[in-house]
Amino acid sequence: MKTARFISPAANIQLMPILKEREKKIIAEKLSRSMENNVRLIVFTQDFECEYCATNRELMEDLASLSDKIKLEVFDFEKDYEKAQKLGVDKIPATAVFGVREYGIRFFGVPIGYEFPALIDTIIDASRGTTKLQPTIKEKIKSIKEPVHIQVFVTPTCPYCPRAVRIAHQLAIENEFIRADMIEAIEFPQLANKYDVMAVPKTIINDVISFEGALPEQHFVEYIFSAIKPDRTINYR
Repeated sequence: MKTARFISPAANIQLMPILKEREKKIIAEKLSRSMENNVRLIVFTQDFECEYCATNRELMEDLASLSDKIKLEVFDFEKDYEKAQKLGVDKIPATAVFGVREYGIRFFGVPIGYEFPALIDTIIDASRGTTKLQPTIKEKIKSIKEPVHIQVFVTPTCPYCPRAVRIAHQLAIENEFIRADMIEAIEFPQLANKYDVMAVPKTIINDVISFEGALPEQHFVEYIFSAIKPDRTINYR
């Protein structure tokens, strides 16, 4: 189980500059090669943008400029409160990723550092409406017919976090009852404190069960079943 130490919220985040021209070229080529259908990026910010809101909005604007299949929609968190509430957006910066349907995929905070490739791969998955999860995992989660809310706490410098985020978001694409959030722990210290985030990635499922580390797909799914069926014994086989 691999984790990275969670640094105090008082620490400074080193935000990367908005995409450089060389990066844009590489990303544009990957998106052109891999995307199949349109994807909507729904961004929530506000008139007087929060500390990281402008960076998140500009990052998503850059991405939308790299593919005609990416459609960007920007909303004001306060003025468009009803829409935010409907989408389960209760904090900003926030980005929802829609494919052919609403997948329940959320990025709370700026997906930079190690999380940026995870964002690109999630956009590609959403455009295809399917994932690279193991067939046995896809079959197993078909039986989930009740709401599951996954929150994965990350930091930009954690090399293990993208794996946890990717699994959570892929599960959300494969099952409409699953909603998965990436939460940048340093940007939301109140939530990190609430869930006692001491190392990342830390995953919370339905507010009833949690675990640390980047687990294999089958282990991750066993925790989901343990959350919705408390009497179930976790079986990693």
